[in-house]
Amino acid sequence: QVQLAESGGGLVQTGGSLRLSCTASGRTFSTYAMGWFRQAPGKERDFLAAISRNGGITKYADSVKGRFTISKDNAKNTVYLQTGSLKPEDTAVYYCAAREDTGYSGYAYYTQVHDYRNWGQGTQVTVSS
Repeated sequence: QVQLAESGGGLVQTGGSLRLSCTASGRTFSTYAMGWFRQAPGKERDFLAAISRNGGITKYADSVKGRFTISKDNAKNTVYLQTGSLKPEDTAVYYCAAREDTGYSGYAYYTQVHDYRNWGQGTQVTVSS
């Protein structure tokens, strides 16, 4: 099991950017594929971005493609989500998630909530108009 802690959320104006961080406990972070999701009040938790355990493959939801970038630093046990061109509809609690990936290639990524067993507590992002 790995424990996750997000940080970097806050209040930002439309068009602004934030870099979210998710730091994992444990010594096996390099074996985990990671994802970012968000959940607005009264809505389901939505996929944003995923990265393979070796960092070689990334996948984005259409809603954030070209605006958000996911990256993974195995040496720092941290995954990042760089956000940009933020809009009021990006307001939500942002969660990181981890899934241990023991596959041979290291290039698998996961986009569904049920793919992940480990979740952080979330960080609030609020975009003002």
